[in-house]
Amino acid sequence: MINRRSFIIGIKSTILNKKEIFFLKKYKPWGIILFKRNIKTIKQTKKLTNHIKKIFNDTKYPILLDQEGGRVNRLTNFLNNDLSTGEFFGNLYSKDRKIFNVKYNEFITETANHLKLIGVNINTVPVLDLRLKGSSSIIGDRSFSHDPKVVSRIGDICIENFHKNKIGTIMKHIPGHGLAKVDSHKLTPTIKQNLKYLSKKDFIPFKNKRCLFGMTAHIVYSHIDKVYTATHSKKVIDIIRKKIKFQNILLSDDISMKSLKFSIKDNTIKAFSAGCDLVLHCNGNLKEMKAVAINSPFLNKFIIKKTSQFYKIIS
Repeated sequence: MINRRSFIIGIKSTILNKKEIFFLKKYKPWGIILFKRNIKTIKQTKKLTNHIKKIFNDTKYPILLDQEGGRVNRLTNFLNNDLSTGEFFGNLYSKDRKIFNVKYNEFITETANHLKLIGVNINTVPVLDLRLKGSSSIIGDRSFSHDPKVVSRIGDICIENFHKNKIGTIMKHIPGHGLAKVDSHKLTPTIKQNLKYLSKKDFIPFKNKRCLFGMTAHIVYSHIDKVYTATHSKKVIDIIRKKIKFQNILLSDDISMKSLKFSIKDNTIKAFSAGCDLVLHCNGNLKEMKAVAINSPFLNKFIIKKTSQFYKIIS
């Protein structure tokens, strides 16, 4: 683990090609994230993840997936949970707590079982952004509620239950994406509310979470930092660490997203300089991956310690 670098990458297809194998052996990323493009069948995906783990001689090597339910479902070839949105479970939580507990537990158990079947050990949930009128639909029904307390409580349940099922979790998008008016995949959102407002609303769901990983928002919080998104802002990450009190591994959202206006090299360097522990790059572009790898430091003692804690969760 010591000689790995502090980045996570995506791959192009359902099998590793020769250039990807060479890349993995040479640059040794901390982890790999899979997408729908990588997943055809359970058998094929298991073969892929076994190959990855064999390269690193590590049966617990971190392999991530975005499997939220609803419209964010990478397992559509063999798992249909289109109705299992954050909004659905948030409404159920508010309406009937007993039924919610049964249904949400069933959903998490089924999801975790499928992830383990294909060799995935980290799910990038929970989404702890608020659902707010007039905001971009990129969050929308992925959010549990407009109420920070409801989002926070369901987030706790989500993290706890996935951990019980031996799956790691990544809460997102810290310190809060809910107020964004545009999609950060395409444009740079700017949130203008002041720190006092954000502290009482958007920050609340991220506090006191027993989650080993948090993913940053590619959003400018103009009352904190007028120039940089959270991913590139020392000021925002200082608030994440000191005010929200998140003391575990902080990783960037995908640095190839259009919200970030610099080159892939500079996006990588700026994320680490601001205080991110890991950088995420998703599109499988080998040229970009090399730029990320070259500009990513080797794992430090903090990341190694937290990774060991993650290994205990999935054991």
